[in-house]
Amino acid sequence: MNNELKSYFKLHFIVLIWGFTAILGLLIAIPAVEVVFYRTLLATAVLGILLAARRKQFAIGKYEIIKIVATGFIIAAHWILFFGAARVSTASVCLAGIATCSFWTSLIEPLMTNRKVKIYEVILGIVVMFGLYVIFRFEFQYALGITMAIISAMLASVFTVLNGKFTHRHNPYTITFYEMLGAFIGTAIFIPVYATYFSNTAFDLMPSGSDWFYLVILAGICTVYAFSASVKIQQVLSAFVVNLTVNLEPVYGIIIAFLIFGEKEEMSTGFYMGTFIILLSVLSYPLVNKLANRKALQSDTLR
Repeated sequence: MNNELKSYFKLHFIVLIWGFTAILGLLIAIPAVEVVFYRTLLATAVLGILLAARRKQFAIGKYEIIKIVATGFIIAAHWILFFGAARVSTASVCLAGIATCSFWTSLIEPLMTNRKVKIYEVILGIVVMFGLYVIFRFEFQYALGITMAIISAMLASVFTVLNGKFTHRHNPYTITFYEMLGAFIGTAIFIPVYATYFSNTAFDLMPSGSDWFYLVILAGICTVYAFSASVKIQQVLSAFVVNLTVNLEPVYGIIIAFLIFGEKEEMSTGFYMGTFIILLSVLSYPLVNKLANRKALQSDTLR
């Protein structure tokens, strides 16, 4: 088996891991905010040890650290809403909302990078919104969960665009360390607000043994390992292949959720229709984008 084929199978394994995060959020008994608190704490500690062991540079400039740590605050909000969406609805509903991330990126990236808005991205975005309309129509009882997941997807697109800028200047592992540190600090700051206005229970300083087991998996495998492995894979596979495969995360996640939780994750026909419409738009985006770039290149060649 050649290196490219190995990397391709490894990428699918990583996407499968990412699709499992919503399910882990349901398996862990503590509230979503506490899940993010411990996930970021453990991830920061592990990344710090790895960076020190590999003698990677921590010092990248005060202002750069501030910007990356601030991005970690956005990541914290994204994860809190992500796990919260799964709690107030189902893992499948949460993943359907997260599938709108590509749509938000098509709107946010031009604003943050001064890139021109592409017409086909707007059209695909309209298709995504139609898919959401179908889901809302048939699953209105999960309106809060869908809304939280959509906002979470929007925040994910923001920090993804920001990371695209950071990676041109700094080591990806250093970026992730400071982002996890920022996410941990942001979550710690939010906990008193959460405990006062959104929760009837005290903060759990000692999660149960099973919760610790799932938290270690979430931090170690879903965060630290999946990130480092995906960085290495991008040295072998093209960005097109990587983006196309990552778009399968909601598909894998919904299938895993149904296999684990069974009838609890069984939704109406309308939900699956809406999800299919969203995924059709999301999965077709890389292909349409590649065709559009090829057409633009041919036009430039003819001039």
